[in-house]
Amino acid sequence: MPYIRESIITTVNEAGEVHIAPLGIIAEGEGWVIAPFRPSATLDNLSKRPVAVASYTDDVRIFAGCLTGRKDWPVVPVENCPVPRLSAALAHSVLEVVEVQEHELRPRFLCRVAAEETHAPFTGFNRAKAAVLELAILVSRLHMLPREKIEAEIGYLTIAVEKTAGPEEREAWDWLMARVDAHFSDAGKSSN
Repeated sequence: MPYIRESIITTVNEAGEVHIAPLGIIAEGEGWVIAPFRPSATLDNLSKRPVAVASYTDDVRIFAGCLTGRKDWPVVPVENCPVPRLSAALAHSVLEVVEVQEHELRPRFLCRVAAEETHAPFTGFNRAKAAVLELAILVSRLHMLPREKIEAEIGYLTIAVEKTAGPEEREAWDWLMARVDAHFSDAGKSSN
């Protein structure tokens, strides 16, 4: 299995509008692979402007927010780069596309690291942050997973949130759980 780093990817369209998306980037050699699903704004943007910024943040609200319609997070310019980074980034990497491997579902953009910078210290792990991140990944796949699997995963992840979450993790968790509840509610309506 490849090494995957969960990050927030920023790209820009031809008009210069910023798109923010949570995405696991895949380690490959000295670089990273960005593999967005079709259709997506990240895919469209990379196809037209082949550069992205991977922001590494421990604010799980950004991951949860992007999956629940809250995509307006502050960004700041990156020197010598047309794409900004998250202002909440602890660090970032500027990724320049050097090769594209086409695929009908999930093209792969092979990227070299053009620049990296650290902005703030990482102050340690929190189990609730990891649980929220796992729930965010689960939410991104609700349409592909059976209800039993989703409920079992949530049951396990809830333990970490109940024991170790601070206000930010609880807020992110609540956003994601509202999305799960809406998914189950919609599924129940369609089966009636």
